[in-house]
Amino acid sequence: MILRLAFGSLRARALTVGLTVLAIALSVALFLGVEKVRTGARASFADTISGTDLIVGARSGSVQLMLYSVFRIGNATNNVTWQSYQDIAARDEVDWIVPISLGDSHRQFRVMGTTPAFFEHYKYRGGRALQITPGAGLDDLYDAVIGADVAAALGYAVDDPIVVSHGLASFTEHDDQPFRVAGIIAKTGTPVDRTVIVSLQAIEAIHVDWQSGAQQPGQSTPVEQIRQMDLTPKAITAAMVGVKSRLQVFALQRWINEYPEEPLLAVLPGLALQELWQIVGLAETALVGVSAMVVVTALLGMTAMIFSSLNERRREMAIWRAMGARPGVILGLLVLEAVLMAALGALLGMALLYGALALARPLIDAAFGLWLPLDPPGLRELWGMLAVIGAAALASLLPALRAYRLSLADGMMVRI
Repeated sequence: MILRLAFGSLRARALTVGLTVLAIALSVALFLGVEKVRTGARASFADTISGTDLIVGARSGSVQLMLYSVFRIGNATNNVTWQSYQDIAARDEVDWIVPISLGDSHRQFRVMGTTPAFFEHYKYRGGRALQITPGAGLDDLYDAVIGADVAAALGYAVDDPIVVSHGLASFTEHDDQPFRVAGIIAKTGTPVDRTVIVSLQAIEAIHVDWQSGAQQPGQSTPVEQIRQMDLTPKAITAAMVGVKSRLQVFALQRWINEYPEEPLLAVLPGLALQELWQIVGLAETALVGVSAMVVVTALLGMTAMIFSSLNERRREMAIWRAMGARPGVILGLLVLEAVLMAALGALLGMALLYGALALARPLIDAAFGLWLPLDPPGLRELWGMLAVIGAAALASLLPALRAYRLSLADGMMVRI
């Protein structure tokens, strides 16, 4: 009976109720959307590098090593000698190893020297491989493969020339040895998008005439002669390591950390990323707080709507009282109306969210490399919807108590 009365009352005020339900739906969609983005961003952050068992570099902190080797932020405290790299590569536990050399830049984008094995073994988002399209890989000494953001920001296409600058904030360019854009990596949503990738030998080649960070005056070795040189590097910045068996990871990590020839550090990418997320993930708390305030604002609007309708409904409630309805029935009716509006708003908000995700997900992935999962509502989302409905019930108590206290004579009184 009371449920039928509640539905009839809501239908009688269809316009104001509809606007209130829409406000709640939009706020719920925003709240759950922020949760989807938060979990998607966290998963994308954790999947910045996958399939790599260890990151090896000079001894420092695990977060610092992860920052400069994977995210291209900051600089290494020291390099790893080529001999140490070869010793690690020769270990029986090692399945593959990819060297990384950092230090130069191109118009504020980091330049990374590596080997073709990087394109084979670097994985992201749970095992996805890099795709070079258009173009090809590092076939020539002066080939460069650039990330999608580099190509978009600088307007580069395949076969365009690139001149690498010495260091990160240097006005000195290696313009005597220009590179050629050999390929462009498809958008990944990882630091690879903002990286210019060249070969390790190319890093050595452009520094042939350099010593102690400066070019030797009056010396310029011809490119043809450089191509004939032994360009094996003397040191690298870091290395990515894959092991044959996961059971061997900790033994290899301990061996590297205790390497007697020079101080080295080997970190597990997953653990280092979790530690890094604890530092940079504070923003997600702020996002959740802002979206929660939007939901609270919508519920306050619903409370104000119920309050404003009380004066118009005094006669209606008095008639119900005259027909034998107790004050508790009036209170329950208003609370039930609020719960129904919140439930309809929550369901509509969920539908709006999943509809928007289905349409925008490919665009967001292409533009930002952020993959938002289209999974069924999880326990956290369901609890969020129940919290909105419960909060609506609580918010309606104040106007419901006021209606509870209205007397029958007050509702029947004719006001002139």
